[in-house]
Amino acid sequence: MALMTGAQYEESLRKMRFNLYLQGEKVECPVDHPIIRPSLNAVKMTYDLAHDPAHEELMTATSHLSGEKVNRFTHLHQNADDLVKKVKMQRLLGQKTGSCFQRCVGMDAMNAVDTVTFEMDRDLGTQYHARFEQFLRLVQDEDLTIDGAMTDPKGDRSLPPHKQADPDMYLRVVEKRPDGIVVRGAKCHQTGALNSHWILVMPTISMGEEDADYAVCFVAPADSAGITYIYGRQSCDTRKLEGGALDVGNATFGGHESLVIFEDVFVPWENVFMCGEYRYSGMLVERFAGYHRQSYGGCKVGVGDVLIGATALAAEYNGAAKASHVKDKLIEMVHLNETLYACGIACSAAGARTASGTYLIDMLLANVCKQNVTRFPYEIARLAEDIAGGLFVTMPSEKDLRHPEIGPKIEKYLGGTSGVPTEDRLRVLRLIENLTLGTAAVGYRTESMHGAGSPQAQRIMIARQGNIEAKKGLAKKIAGVAGEDTKQGKN
Repeated sequence: MALMTGAQYEESLRKMRFNLYLQGEKVECPVDHPIIRPSLNAVKMTYDLAHDPAHEELMTATSHLSGEKVNRFTHLHQNADDLVKKVKMQRLLGQKTGSCFQRCVGMDAMNAVDTVTFEMDRDLGTQYHARFEQFLRLVQDEDLTIDGAMTDPKGDRSLPPHKQADPDMYLRVVEKRPDGIVVRGAKCHQTGALNSHWILVMPTISMGEEDADYAVCFVAPADSAGITYIYGRQSCDTRKLEGGALDVGNATFGGHESLVIFEDVFVPWENVFMCGEYRYSGMLVERFAGYHRQSYGGCKVGVGDVLIGATALAAEYNGAAKASHVKDKLIEMVHLNETLYACGIACSAAGARTASGTYLIDMLLANVCKQNVTRFPYEIARLAEDIAGGLFVTMPSEKDLRHPEIGPKIEKYLGGTSGVPTEDRLRVLRLIENLTLGTAAVGYRTESMHGAGSPQAQRIMIARQGNIEAKKGLAKKIAGVAGEDTKQGKN
């Protein structure tokens, strides 16, 4: 079964037994919980579109391991075209769901782990890469969803892991046994963790020798004994409990994040891909971050397409679509959105082969892509709020609209352009609210800032990779500065 359907995926999650808490209560079946369900629907779209002939080229690929057709989310990039198709696939899914569809982190983690384990084995004589390939075969054969888990709580950020007052602020190995390891700690902000079959854990920073116990990478079933999930709050999330759809804005799709706690979880050696090789922790962090920064040039753009469309509709329903300043603002929104996409495509097209055969994006351009993502969606959202008007945050509730006495008054006084039903106008405004301030804002605005690393992380990488010395050499040569190094770099 190389390709699951959405229905098969949902059934597979029903068989899992998560230890989950949401708003102070234990949840026995996440699949049917009204707050969680929209996030599952978004992941289901990644399965159903893979069976749609219109999207097969983007949603599927040929496995380099088996030669079989697999979901692209389980694929290792074999050329630059694969990297480009990944970004196009992510834009498509953003357009279809208007939300985070959650499988990107696992895909990016698997590609990073593949390249690093190969180089560790080559340099150190370890056997991690063979273990990883065995796991990848399982993922591809069963079309599994993987949660890539990198971010630790970190505690006091001025201190390295081994100097923390509480040593569990970074996930660590607390015991090595003949049959495996025991780990303890937590991973924060875990996107789609409860919709995943396995968790792929990675170190969160570059480690030193004294932090070797924290340099660990492994996989574990998402419902393993000792793993606890605490569901993250989102703005307006309890609207999903009210029974209506209008006030939610996007009632069908969504995303979620969890705090995932590991309390003495046992991991057999065959599922361990790094254990103490601290010199390679930084390489893994940087490569995963690079892949995930590329991802934002696709997923955020697709959601941006939905927001731009909703904003244009709001202008039309308000009777302002022909105003020159509104047209100009919509043009600016498109310009910013397409600039993000251009960066995602560029870092993909400039990708290069690693030692394992898996292709890596151009790291400098990937960091430029994410640096833009920390800014442009905020401006797109600001312009959307400008054009939409104040009603998108002050309108009455759906219950008021349905009320037999006051509903007709709302219909009358909140109507816009003649011929457009008042409810249609309110639905579009609620969608804008959802994307900019509501539950979807987690995956569009705040995640744009902090996901795949906060802005300074990209600036550090841009400083490292910007090759300023080579650029100085170019200028010196043209200016005729004698006796200086004029070695040219690719940039």
